Amino acid sequence: MCGILGYLHNGTKTSIDFSSALSFIRRRGPDDQGVWSDTDVGVWLGQVRLSILDTTSAGHQPMLSQDGRVVMVFNGEIYNFRELRAELEAEGLTFSSQSDSEVLLALFCRYGIDCLNRLNGIFAVVFWERDTHTLWVARDQLGVKPLYIYNDGSCFAFSSEMKGLIRGGFSTPEIDPHAVLAHLGYLWSPGERTIVRDISKMLPGQVLCVRNGCIEKKSFYYQLPINEQPLAKSVEQTAVDVADAVRTAVQRQLVSDVPLGSFLSGGLDSSAIVAFAAEETRDKERLQCFSIRVDNGSTANEGFADDLPYAERVAKHLGVDLHVVGVGDEMMDRLPEMVYLLDEPTPDPAALNALFISELASQNGIKVLLSGAGGDDIFTGYRRHFALSQERWWGRLPTPLRSVLAGSTNLLPASSPLSRRLGKAFRYADLPSDDRLISYFFWLEPEQAHGLLAPELRRQLAADELFAPLRETLSRVPAGATPLDKMLTLECKHFLTDHNLNYTDKMGMATGVEVRVPLLDMDLVNLAGKLPAQVKQKGREGKWIFKKAMEPYLPKDIIYRPKTGFGVPLRNWLQGRLKPLVDEVLSPSSLRKRGIFDAEAVARLIAADRAGRIDAAYTLFGIVCMELWCKQYLDGNFALDG
Repeated sequence: MCGILGYLHNGTKTSIDFSSALSFIRRRGPDDQGVWSDTDVGVWLGQVRLSILDTTSAGHQPMLSQDGRVVMVFNGEIYNFRELRAELEAEGLTFSSQSDSEVLLALFCRYGIDCLNRLNGIFAVVFWERDTHTLWVARDQLGVKPLYIYNDGSCFAFSSEMKGLIRGGFSTPEIDPHAVLAHLGYLWSPGERTIVRDISKMLPGQVLCVRNGCIEKKSFYYQLPINEQPLAKSVEQTAVDVADAVRTAVQRQLVSDVPLGSFLSGGLDSSAIVAFAAEETRDKERLQCFSIRVDNGSTANEGFADDLPYAERVAKHLGVDLHVVGVGDEMMDRLPEMVYLLDEPTPDPAALNALFISELASQNGIKVLLSGAGGDDIFTGYRRHFALSQERWWGRLPTPLRSVLAGSTNLLPASSPLSRRLGKAFRYADLPSDDRLISYFFWLEPEQAHGLLAPELRRQLAADELFAPLRETLSRVPAGATPLDKMLTLECKHFLTDHNLNYTDKMGMATGVEVRVPLLDMDLVNLAGKLPAQVKQKGREGKWIFKKAMEPYLPKDIIYRPKTGFGVPLRNWLQGRLKPLVDEVLSPSSLRKRGIFDAEAVARLIAADRAGRIDAAYTLFGIVCMELWCKQYLDGNFALDG
């Protein structure tokens, strides 16, 4: 819907050019812009708007309450706003617009910050109470909408994107070594930390109370539902309930006053979304769907099947229009732009796929896209979920025998997807159970990641610090949670929020397109949280109950197709199109000058990867992205002007 930025200070940061700071997130809101300030108190609130609900000036932000007591800036959508509005109107309130923003503001004025518990939507929202000089800051339950925080004890600033805080003059960026290690180990930084030492992320379901430029209180208004229960109904009726919940979620998220479309990869998740969206819109117009074709290289070496034939089959089956953007290895020419737009050095070329699809949608007049993100995270579906289920055969073996399993992974070749997966499944077999759960998320062993850091950074960190943020998350999981529940918690809290949702939001909003995620509807998430593990992961079949639910609506060869990803032939491109960039950016002289990575260790890694002795594609790509990020956000050589 938009981007928000603002700050509250107690006499500092008076030199900030607020209009300039706001301009750096302008891509998120090309339709309107607004600023509200109280210089006597030291508060500035700004918003750039992508108009989706009530596109008139009545939806302008910052928005003041009817009595003038509260000022709000809000990014996102509240899908149940019509029901909430009806309740408030029954209590005597009146409204001057058709926007969800006005309903949210009225709800806060009525119930205070407790209003968050009643919201079904995606949002980052800030309320300024003028009479108490209190700033309330909140992020949606699953972290679909990002929000970054800067707080030095006297100035508190927030922004939908880090570039608003960095280029806006709040932060003088310094690299956080913990986040560097995390980006090597996970490819993303989990939890609050970002690559910039003095900028943090709001966590999903978190609320902050801020006064006098300082955070007074942090709390969570939402925790993931972990409430497995035996099936109260037959499997067949449970599948019907799941289908009905998905249909209702899609119906809720079709609310829009501007043209709306959908991603369509031909996988189960996006196909299910399109099936119910097409059902709902059929009497009005054909649903516009968007997919991608990656040329000049096979994805087979990445372990993925081609998506497009499946997407075309689904589009024909459901009677929707499919628009396809074709890209080749020239897409890597936009890598610096990707790094800039992401704010964080996320080494996932799938972000470029999302960017190209969003650009194509925007060119076709579409302002809202539905995405299938989240299905694997609430119902299972990733390969690690099957691997976890297989621990029942070996997880209780004595530690010495599990150590033998772990050691055997060194004998596997790195040349095939199968051997890479087997190696990942057993590499950490000798760890305690919670740490084994965490290890499934590693792209690089902690010791190897630690060894790639420059000596100065290595001295500041221990290799096992990679475990710390996910251990913290697991410490808050209720006692008695099953291993699968714990893993799905890590999926939702970290892999989904810190990685998939982050790049999807940034790439969509960079083109003026909002991406919605019906599979993360609150009612659907609550339903999934109650389902027993055996109907989620059934043998090798992930998302089993979801697949059963969709059998009446989609062809079985779509529902039960091989698992694939949203990828590109990165390993091929590192030996081709990207090779000159790797040689330049990761040259020993360049790395020594920057001082983040050990030049000799990186050189050995490059040589081993090119000789086929190991598979280091994503690690090398991650180091390239880190160096490109530094060139922009530390050196000031930005890929884009604003």
